[in-house]
Parts: sequence; structure tokens; C-alpha cells
Amino acid sequence: MSVVESRLTELGLTLPEVVPPLAAYQPAVQSGVYVYTAGQLPMVEGKLPVTGKVGAEVTAEEAKDLARTCALNALAAVKSVAGDLDRIARVVKVVGFVASASDFTGQPGVVNGASELLAEVLGDKGVHARSAVGVAVLPLDAPVEVEIQVELTEA
Repeated sequence: MSVVESRLTELGLTLPEVVPPLAAYQPAVQSGVYVYTAGQLPMVEGKLPVTGKVGAEVTAEEAKDLARTCALNALAAVKSVAGDLDRIARVVKVVGFVASASDFTGQPGVVNGASELLAEVLGDKGVHARSAVGVAVLPLDAPVEVEIQVELTEA
């Protein structure tokens, strides 16, 4: 077991299977030493545990937990092309989308769920640049979606 996957186990987490694409794209692609993930929804065993807008049907705290799930799904997507999560040199960028009620302005706090998970799992390698964006609606009425870009060490 890799060091990163051992750390996931210590945190009580399991790396999920890669979420199958919902349309015509790949969950992750590698270009040179970088892996770019597609937007990852908070799918758990093929289903969204909750749907709706943050600040209306979904609380900010629930959405933050869902963003953690998105980040875990993103790590699974990275592993699918990198082969080993120990090859992650650093997380370069995280982009989080939050389906927001019209008066909700706490997008950064929601996306912290993803950022904090990456730092817990990867330590300093998980610290990254980030955008947290409020949107009207996401696929399948998901409350959050997260994509990441990572730099890999040479194989």
C-alpha cells in the first residue's frame, strides 16, 4: 500500500472506484508531469447523497463534507492515470463550483472541505492555489463539484 493510501486509511477513508463519466470526457488525463481531473461530483457508490442548492436545500456544512467527497473522488481519478498516489509532487490548483442559492456567499468555506482533505492526506504537497465559484446549477443537481490539477514526480 502506498504512503498516501496508508494515510487515507489512518484518516478512516477509503479511496473509491473512479466515478464513471456522465458524458463524453475522461475522469482524468495526463499531460507531461501534470494530471488534470474532470469536475468530480460527490458521488458515493454511484449516487449523489444529496441534491440541491447550498444555502437552500443543502447547508454549508453538508456541502463542505460533500466537497471532501469530491476531492477523494478526484484522488481516485488521479490514481487511475498516475498509477500511484505517491507520485504526486504537489497539488497545483483546485477549482470548486458551488450550486448556490441566490443569497449564499460562503463558497470559499464550502470548498475548504476539498482543500482541507488534500492537506490532511498529502501534507505540504496538498497545499494549492484555488478558485471557489458560485454557480446556478451543476450536473444532476449536485451541490458541489471539484476539479484538481496535480504535478507528478517522474515515473
